[in-house]
Amino acid sequence: MMELVIVKMTASHIEDIAKLEKECFSSPWSEEGLKSELNNNFARFFVALSDGKITGYIGSHNVLGEVYITNIAVFPEFRRNGVGKALVEHLVNQMKNENAEFVTLEVRESNSTAISLYEKNGFQKVGKRKDFYEKPREDGVLMTYFIN
Repeated sequence: MMELVIVKMTASHIEDIAKLEKECFSSPWSEEGLKSELNNNFARFFVALSDGKITGYIGSHNVLGEVYITNIAVFPEFRRNGVGKALVEHLVNQMKNENAEFVTLEVRESNSTAISLYEKNGFQKVGKRKDFYEKPREDGVLMTYFIN
């Protein structure tokens, strides 16, 4: 397993995270969208670094103790090295410290790798969102980690 350091997202990370978004998602966040999160009091965005290089990131919003993961992404060359797991664990631990009630997210129904990662981290399937995703159109599986 590679040595990872997880830090709060800063302006210096935005350009690389925007590249990662384009590489991973059919509807990626823009640099402007990511930058706006730096001044959002509800935002909790973290970056995983290995030897100073961004390997992945996770973004979420904590609204009154309800935490919604907006995105989690890992550069392809760093996948299957525990980066996603470390990011999810870091976020959940941070949210426990903030006395959040739960952490929730949607994931493409076909993304069995991600679903398995979330289940291993204590998330439960709690519902489905019909046609939640576009490009291609697909249902989203709603998964939640209950803190209390």
